[in-house]
Amino acid sequence: MHKEEAENYLHKKVENGEVISPVLPDGIKNYLIDIDGTICDDIPNEEPERMVTAELYPDALETCNRWYDEGHLICFFTSRVEANREVTEAWLKKNGFKYHSLLMGKPRGGNYHWIDNHLVKATQYKGKFTELVNKEVTIQVFDDGMNDK
Repeated sequence: MHKEEAENYLHKKVENGEVISPVLPDGIKNYLIDIDGTICDDIPNEEPERMVTAELYPDALETCNRWYDEGHLICFFTSRVEANREVTEAWLKKNGFKYHSLLMGKPRGGNYHWIDNHLVKATQYKGKFTELVNKEVTIQVFDDGMNDK
């Protein structure tokens, strides 16, 4: 799905006379993918000169581009600062990444706990890009008074 097609999914949506957030069709994922330490060498903002020559991690390009080609949305979400947008976009282009958007300024420090009104699934990168697999894990959730069993 190209950027223009993605925008069609994200148009203004009205339900019961009120504007609501758009929801992607079933089967379409909105991948938020970190850059440093996930698709390439882990380079801190304090050493931006290294961003130009960052080494690509194995299978990252193939996997991300396959997801793009399958119609999923690809958004690179990085802790790099806005001043490094140009070098980041040039690196992504040079390495052949297909993507829809690039968000700069993700909070630094890791140990993220994302709270959202939409379904969020998180996958920690641990050295290998592969197809995603189902795995049972324990997660923290809000106590909504419902016993999920």
